[in-house]
Amino acid sequence: MKILMVLTSHNELGNTGEKTGFWLEEFAAPYYTFLDAGAQLVLASPMGGQPPLDPKSDLPDFQTPATERFKKDEQAQQVLANTVKLEDVSQADFDAVFYPGGHGPLWDLAESDQSIVLIEAFAQAGKPISFVCHAPGVLRHVKAANGEPLIKGRKVTGFTNGEEAGVALTDVVPFLIEDEFIRLGGHYEKGADWQPHVVEDGRLITGQNPASSEAVAQALIKQLA
Repeated sequence: MKILMVLTSHNELGNTGEKTGFWLEEFAAPYYTFLDAGAQLVLASPMGGQPPLDPKSDLPDFQTPATERFKKDEQAQQVLANTVKLEDVSQADFDAVFYPGGHGPLWDLAESDQSIVLIEAFAQAGKPISFVCHAPGVLRHVKAANGEPLIKGRKVTGFTNGEEAGVALTDVVPFLIEDEFIRLGGHYEKGADWQPHVVEDGRLITGQNPASSEAVAQALIKQLA
């Protein structure tokens, strides 16, 4: 069982002057869920090397057993610091792909031709594709084999408009996932803000927010079992 994890390389939070990147919990919980299930993992990002960590995700309020484990795990830190370049990976080498969120992916991975082609290849090969929180936003330009948006007519979730308003970034992000998915014809579903909510539609697995990250990873493992 070989899983590709794709992280953002983008670290600027719009024009705010603040930093963004990937969200620590959304990486750490799935990373250890996969590792403990015996998966072989490869980490990739558009630029390769160390992906930027959203500094807010490192604050005490957002720490979990998985993030604490990561901070004591020098091997995992080395793996994260040396992601391979996205252009150098092929879906043929993996059984599934997972994208952690954070706001960063809305800027780079959502518009990355390499990411779009990669996800389309996984989907057309019938392999599980999974995304949590803001990472489902990377699907906005991904097409199905028939040329329609991949999520059109499919059940999907992602960070809600209410959650985006809750972090006061509604006017900062390049697009709102809930609005975009509805515009694309997706059957957007959501649970209560900040509560775990995972949606599966065939091989497409999406999670609403950071609290959903471990459950998305577990759903992926179950599909690969």
